[in-house]
Amino acid sequence: MKLFGLAGYSGAGKTTLIRLLLPRLIAHGITVSTIKHAHENFEIDKPGKDSYVHRKSGASEVLISGAKRWALLHELCDEREPSLHDLVALMTPVDLLIVEGFKAYPHPKLEVHRLANGKPRLPNAVAKNIIALATDGPMDPVLPSFPLTNITSIAHFIATYVRQEK
Repeated sequence: MKLFGLAGYSGAGKTTLIRLLLPRLIAHGITVSTIKHAHENFEIDKPGKDSYVHRKSGASEVLISGAKRWALLHELCDEREPSLHDLVALMTPVDLLIVEGFKAYPHPKLEVHRLANGKPRLPNAVAKNIIALATDGPMDPVLPSFPLTNITSIAHFIATYVRQEK
């Protein structure tokens, strides 16, 4: 399973880009799953739902299952946050695992940069793993660079990269 990340500051458009890339990558015949890192104390369960009540009442894990999907909620309590490596091990193998966030990890990444954010490009400590750029600003003179709106070219770049690495 190949890992490929999308990294950038909040508001750069990473999630929107993934939403637009997924159908195109699938059209290239690539099976794809995603992992997203959330920095906040996020909730995916709704207050008042049975699974929420189970979790809030102290269950370490709650598995919700239905005809179309299942989800496992695991409370960390005093455990450390799992590493990207730990999380990848939980995933069913596919051709490509797109990682949103986890910018400090050493997998190859496309930097997503939006000028309107008013933030600089990612720092060099993270940039060493960036192999391409998608931006609405100036193109990088060294890295393969794409306009943020050129989804077809970005998808083609990622598909080619995945196939070259197999």
